[in-house]
Amino acid sequence: MKLIIAIIQPSKLEAVKEALTKVDVFRLTVMDCQGFGRQKGQTGVYRGHEFSVNLLRKVQLQIAVNEEFVKPTVDAILQGGHTGEIGDGKIFVLPMDDCIRIRTGERGSEAI
Repeated sequence: MKLIIAIIQPSKLEAVKEALTKVDVFRLTVMDCQGFGRQKGQTGVYRGHEFSVNLLRKVQLQIAVNEEFVKPTVDAILQGGHTGEIGDGKIFVLPMDDCIRIRTGERGSEAI
């Protein structure tokens, strides 16, 4: 079992969800988050004054998958979230020791 954490552009969320649906991945958690990477924020002008925004709005996806779904899930996120520009995001794949379905008490890959 793996936990896939993807940080993507908010504008790419629908495209990523659509790509995940095509590879039979239907369960995910979506959170709004802020951060910056190589682009180091943005500079803007408001009423003639320049200001900098150090943290940019992003969306974080958390998806727990069984081993056979790791590659299709990562490929779907890459397909749906890619623009080729700095700030497209990151994908992290982490080992997951256990998963427990609260309703039934099932554990492991059956709970996913």
